[in-house]
Amino acid sequence: MRSYPTDSPQAAARILALTATADGLVDPAELDWIDQHGVHQALGLSRSSLLALLAAHIRELREVGHWVDPDICPFDERTLADLMAEIQDPALRRRLLGLCVALAQADEFVAEAESAVLVAAVEHWGLQHAMVRTDAPALASG
Repeated sequence: MRSYPTDSPQAAARILALTATADGLVDPAELDWIDQHGVHQALGLSRSSLLALLAAHIRELREVGHWVDPDICPFDERTLADLMAEIQDPALRRRLLGLCVALAQADEFVAEAESAVLVAAVEHWGLQHAMVRTDAPALASG
């Protein structure tokens, strides 16, 4: 797969594309969510640039034969590590993880393959703490 400059809008958009395409298809609800939340603007891209990047990502996946079984993550560990390494900025990592989680939930079903991409992001970026809310109320002991 092609590489993008570290922390570039294209590198960030590809992580989003990984999430959207992990289960083998891009659900219309995911595209609607992208539009409704102005994700292209949040990433510093035009809408057409984001959609073009998503289409290019899908073409790349087909060319390298990654879409084999939609029930498992279509990306090997090395590929995920290489793609995740293109995002180095801690604030961008946190923001992008939040976008990816919301995108995966947009169709009201998080596929196993989508979950695998999210887990890879958390692990590669060291964001395990970001998954635990520190402002959650404590449970009363009984």
